[in-house]
Order: sequence, then structure tokens, then C-alpha cells
Amino acid sequence: MNQTTDPSVVPTKYWHKLEDGRVQCDLCPRHCKLHEGQRGLCFVRENRHNAIVLTSYGRSSGYAVDPIEKKPLNHFLPGTPVLSFGTAGCNLACKYCQNWDISKSREMDTLADQASPELIARAAEQLGCRSVAYTYNDPVIFHEYAIDTARACAEKGIKSVAVTAGYVDPEPRAEFYQSMDAANVDLKAFTEKFYYKLTGGHLEPVLDTLRYIKHETDVWLEITNLVIPGYNDSEQEIEEMTQWVVRELGPDVPLHFTAFHPDFKMMDVPPTPFGTLTRAREIAIKNGVRYAYTGNVHDEAGESTYCHSCGQKLIGRDWYVS
Repeated sequence: MNQTTDPSVVPTKYWHKLEDGRVQCDLCPRHCKLHEGQRGLCFVRENRHNAIVLTSYGRSSGYAVDPIEKKPLNHFLPGTPVLSFGTAGCNLACKYCQNWDISKSREMDTLADQASPELIARAAEQLGCRSVAYTYNDPVIFHEYAIDTARACAEKGIKSVAVTAGYVDPEPRAEFYQSMDAANVDLKAFTEKFYYKLTGGHLEPVLDTLRYIKHETDVWLEITNLVIPGYNDSEQEIEEMTQWVVRELGPDVPLHFTAFHPDFKMMDVPPTPFGTLTRAREIAIKNGVRYAYTGNVHDEAGESTYCHSCGQKLIGRDWYVS
């Protein structure tokens, strides 16, 4: 990839010029229309000299070695370490964001330097990680950086994991998932009202991404649903969501119901009761989801994997893997 004199700024290809002189970004369904010098909602894609550039290439907001189950992925390389990293910015505006200090960061200069794709792949190899996770903020917004990193990792036999909200347009989505081996998609709710009011986005593009990953790629797919009291925790919504998952994606896609904690602009909302999570899991299993889990709580029964035929425990987890 040809870079400018600033190595963190690279050209992109998913955009087009408008008749009024602005440039439209075609990476995600927001389709930000930008004047010269303006950045999109994600804050990392900018109209510079009448072209969209990525401004966070090779810059990281942090690293960690985690259990793969923390992503969460319970059926992809279980029990192995994953090197997690991210940049800054996000193309959604979730009022309850659990990583708002990263996703809403405007202090781009604080991102670490020297986080090249080759360096990340080498670090994962040296740390004994079998995979790298693009996480903390949504990797679709650092599309070019994530793809180059995934390719560098693949050369060393290291897998790539996308932790994403699935809010991306079809053409860049296809290129992105050609380089991924697994994905956990955050299905934030199952109503358009929730998506519009609490994230500034829309539900249907996410459902389309889920169908695409499952039916048109070889990427391993798991889904997370953060259960927020009073917003997306009704039994009716969970019934409809889990029925859709089984009908559209099949019974074998793992589904994680995770606990909300007060954060960002929703500090007045209480944490998710334990019973709400276990009930969501029960509904999912009743509707045919073979692998339903609870998360962000201590629940050995809800974290473990069982044979869907005989009920025998296959992998016991106490937080992660026991």
C-alpha cells in the first residue's frame, strides 16, 4: 500500500465525489458526506485533497493477551491466547458504549507509534498467540490496516478475529471478511427503534452482515447481545431475536447474552440482573439455539459448552476455560 509522508495516513478506495464538491465515504451505511478537511463520525476517515484517507494506520490504542473466550468466542480455538489490539474511533454512537474512552477518542496523537502489521504479527508469534483480535473499537473503520495486519498474520499461520458491530457496506465487507477467520458480531438489539435512538444506526444492515458472514464466507461466526435493562431485555424481543437467529443463520451459531454495566451516557441504568441473562439463555435454547451463553457474570453453567444431543458438558468454563 502506497503511503503518504505520514505513515499513519493512507489512501482508501471506498468513496466517490459528489456534484456539490463534497466526497462521500462508502465504507459503512452512514455514507458521511464530507467537505475538505472534514472527518466522518468514525473520526479516522477524512476528506483530504478530495479523497478519503485513513488517519490511524499503524497506530494502536493498546494491546493485551486475552483468553479467546473473552472476545467472546467459545467455539474458535478454545482455551488459546489471543493478542487483542485496536485503534480509536467508531462508526456508531452508542450511548452506553463500554469502551467510550477509545471509541470516542479524539486524541489521535496519543495512539502508539510503530504498530505496523508486521510488528503485530511478530508480537503475536513471540507471545505464543494463535490469533489476533481486532477489537476495542470496530475494525471496519480501520479497514485497510486490519486487512494488511491479517495478511501479515496469515503468513505466520496466525488467525484473525474481528470483534465488530457489523455496520459496513457490502463491497468493503466482502474484502474485509476475505482476510478474517472468525468474527463476533454485536447484535445490539432486535428493534429499529433501539438502533436509531441508542446507536445512531439501523438494524437491517447488521442483519444483512450476519447473513452474509454465515452463508457467503467461511468465517466462523458467534453473536453477542448486550442485555440492557428496560431497553432490549423484554422476553418478546429475545424470543423474536433467537427465532430469527435459528431461522436465518441456523442452530449452531453460538449466542452470548452479556451483562450491561452503567457507562458513558447511561450511568443511570442499573446493571443487568443475573436472572435476566439466565432467562435469555433459556429462551434461546427453547427456540433451538444449541450454544447459548451468559457473559460478564460469574456463571459456570452459563459459560460452559454442552453437547446439544445428550447434554454432556464438553468444555467447562469458570469465567473462561477451566
